Amino acid sequence: MKNIKRISAVFATTLVLGTFSPLNFISPITAEAAAIEQPTIEAAAAFIIEPTTGKVLLNQNGDEKLGIASMTKMITEYILLETIKNGDLAWDDQVEISEYAHKVSQNYELSNVPLRIDETYSVEELYQAMAIYSANGATIALAEHIAGDEQTFVDMMREKVETWGITNYELYNTTGLSNSDLYGHIYPGSTEENENTMTAREMAIVAQKLLNDFPDVLKTSSISKKTFREGTSDKIEMTNFNWMLPGLDHERANVDGLKTGTTDFAGASMTGTAEEEGMRIITIVMNATNGQEDLGKRFVETDKMMDWAFENWEMVPAFEENQIIENIDPVAVDDGKEDVIELAVKSDVSLLVPKNTDIKNTSVTIQLQKDLLNESDHLTAPIEKGTEVGTAQVISEGDELGYVNGEEGEEVTVVAASTIEKANVFVLGGRWVKDFISNLF
Repeated sequence: MKNIKRISAVFATTLVLGTFSPLNFISPITAEAAAIEQPTIEAAAAFIIEPTTGKVLLNQNGDEKLGIASMTKMITEYILLETIKNGDLAWDDQVEISEYAHKVSQNYELSNVPLRIDETYSVEELYQAMAIYSANGATIALAEHIAGDEQTFVDMMREKVETWGITNYELYNTTGLSNSDLYGHIYPGSTEENENTMTAREMAIVAQKLLNDFPDVLKTSSISKKTFREGTSDKIEMTNFNWMLPGLDHERANVDGLKTGTTDFAGASMTGTAEEEGMRIITIVMNATNGQEDLGKRFVETDKMMDWAFENWEMVPAFEENQIIENIDPVAVDDGKEDVIELAVKSDVSLLVPKNTDIKNTSVTIQLQKDLLNESDHLTAPIEKGTEVGTAQVISEGDELGYVNGEEGEEVTVVAASTIEKANVFVLGGRWVKDFISNLF
């Protein structure tokens, strides 16, 4: 919300919920007793979030910039899907293949499907090749079709991630390959040795944006096997590099994405996602090996992370819609029949917490909307019940992980809990006289 002003520390207070009946059945276990030990993941970095809230469940070296390899393609996918959504591209549009995309596609030491210069391919089949088989030539062809050339598409990628608050990154190409594999088609100012990098936290943001804005991406990322160009001499069986999908070597129930990545520099990495009992998580593993010697290790570690997250975390209700926020000082109101007003949450609030956490130990920090405050930092009557007056951050006591975007708690809109009518001139005059006399003595 724009124009928000944080009000004094008296509003950051411990909130004890006594009337919210769903919480009355929770055992009185302290936040400290409910704390759970984070597992050690055998990787350079590991990260888990819940995508709808952005709540961080696990952070192991999540803010060190590391190689991301083909996990880069999630950004390419996002821009492609956004371009289609905006009506500037269609699934059945035909894509011509440049000499550059063709040459990359013929390198079978890399992930690829064969492309021909004298043929065109639909956007959909190239997208499937990119999302399922991590096909690098197909990725370049799509980028060139959308932006004219890969460099311009990389500029689009950089601009996009920065709108998401991602700053600790390096992006040089659309595929995640080392620049040395691009036959001299490298981003201006970069070198042959450069590769794309991000932090695990930032990769989680990329995956979160992709899933939340384009959930249908899972229809493709969940495909274990698919034939490219069936019925032609270029037919090739594409087996998804996410071996946790059904029928593959590390199959795990309910896994439906999202993207692997492997180079010597980045090691074996993976962005995974799964949903169990109504809760979805996103997992990030970066360099689960020192290089590429054990490509299955990333799936073993991802499986460990998913087990831990689903076994130890749960969504618990903290507020009901229109529930008054108790045990905070009322907000001052000028020129009203009453001189203070209580605040309520506009919508239900739930917190993702370790199981058996006593959510009664919850703090609330209020921020009032700056353009509603007068020179005394008070609200001014009249105020209608339900008027949006600011936001609240709801934080479970003992939570040190916070949210992927850096926020400490779950944010909810705050509204006026009652109507305050404007006082008449006689009441206001009487208050002025009372204040004047009080100031004399």
